[in-house]
Amino acid sequence: MGQPDSFEQRRLLTEAMARLSHAGSIDEIVAILRESARTIAQADGITVIRRDGNQVAYIAEDALEPLWSGQSFPIEACISGLAIIEAHPIHIPDIYEDPRVPVDAYRPTFVRSMAMYPIGLMGPSMAMGAYWRTAGAIDPGASALLASLARYAGVTLGRVTDGKGADLA
Repeated sequence: MGQPDSFEQRRLLTEAMARLSHAGSIDEIVAILRESARTIAQADGITVIRRDGNQVAYIAEDALEPLWSGQSFPIEACISGLAIIEAHPIHIPDIYEDPRVPVDAYRPTFVRSMAMYPIGLMGPSMAMGAYWRTAGAIDPGASALLASLARYAGVTLGRVTDGKGADLA
């Protein structure tokens, strides 16, 4: 995980939040997150996940190599699902050391550490994941920026859905 450029990361966050303030649909929110979060976090990959009943669907990604875009998993068997259910961020410095991680899903990927952020204010219905190819603690500054981005995306999500359909199913 590279040395953070705090000023540039904050500038990119401000730009993403400005774009989110004008988003008029879930598709626009997803596109903004996919296009901005990886650079803000200085991550090797980013995913955007949507709750679909008792499943989570990986609906967008920007990563070094393909991850899970287009795939769905049981909500309780997935870190993104746990972040949505528990409504708080999850940081995993080493995927092979955390019993919550379904390592078989990660083994063929570059992912060695990750952070997952729920999106949605009144019961999260989406999540954003950041992934790195090296194991280690998540940079606190990058984590704070991603948490801010996810919170603002949640505000935007609430505005565009107008409180309809908590799980977007």
